[in-house]
Amino acid sequence: MELFNLFIESIFIENMVFMYFIGMCSYLAVSKTVKTSIGLGIAVVFVQIITVPVNFLVNKYFLVAGALSWLGPEYADVDLGFLSFIMFIAIIASMVQLVEMAVEKFSPALYNSLGIFLPLIAVNCAILGGSLFMQEREYETLAEASVYGLGSGFGWMVAIVIVAAIREKITYSNVPKPLKGLGITFIITGLIGIAFMSFMGIKL
Repeated sequence: MELFNLFIESIFIENMVFMYFIGMCSYLAVSKTVKTSIGLGIAVVFVQIITVPVNFLVNKYFLVAGALSWLGPEYADVDLGFLSFIMFIAIIASMVQLVEMAVEKFSPALYNSLGIFLPLIAVNCAILGGSLFMQEREYETLAEASVYGLGSGFGWMVAIVIVAAIREKITYSNVPKPLKGLGITFIITGLIGIAFMSFMGIKL
């Protein structure tokens, strides 16, 4: 039940986009159509569900103070926490390369529609944010880290698909000229963020 609660919480209450407004670059650029948004969202979920647990293991057994004690008592005082950013980004970049190759092979149309934003998942703030939040909150088990990775990635996917669906609907709407494009998208994002605040009372 605790894991399910963590999953729901990471999607609705602590949504990467609507709560923290991170991962906005690809979110704003790709959310023009639902089809490409779903494709990128699935890629983000896949990367998150792999990188967050892997980074959890790296952090627990190599980076935090005393993590290397399994090598021997002389390593008990070693603290490699300063390498967190480098290690997390290296792991994320490796996973993104695998995703990019898989999408190019099995769905060339999606690969072409996503363009430069597929490799840019490697520098998506939401991806790195998932690992950093996992580290900051000090999840104790691999299961918690895995569920949080899945939930945070799925939450980002939900956000981009919702906004893409709305942007498709308002394509032919009478939007004031100064607000067309990113202007109205920012307003929509803010309003949905306010709506998502209503989930803050959820406790399963």
